[in-house]
Amino acid sequence: MSVPRYWREIPSRYRLIGSKCVNCGKTYFPPRRVCRECGSVSLEEVKLSEQGRIITWATVYDPPRGFEKYVPYIVAIVELDDGTRIMTQITDCEPDEIHVGTRVYAVFRKIREEGESGIIYYGYKFKPLK
Repeated sequence: MSVPRYWREIPSRYRLIGSKCVNCGKTYFPPRRVCRECGSVSLEEVKLSEQGRIITWATVYDPPRGFEKYVPYIVAIVELDDGTRIMTQITDCEPDEIHVGTRVYAVFRKIREEGESGIIYYGYKFKPLK
């Protein structure tokens, strides 16, 4: 991902900003310009819930380039309390500590870095409620 694109997406990455269709009420993350549900172009920016539950998850042992030092790590589909589903990394726990239905909340963390002297990318991850 390019640095300019990453910085353009900061509101959604840092504050979980999504979009909501004015016509049917469907919410999206990342934000969309057209509603997949009803085809409306009347979408507004909304702050999404920062808590939810794990719908499904997987542990990554063979990561894409740039994420090798984070192995193993957990990725999940989380359904937020407002109904929006997002893909996210689960942090601060071991794979045997989570299951479908685990309650989680958003935390601000380092996502990755480009080499030892490159840009550091930050954003949201989710952590189990204890």
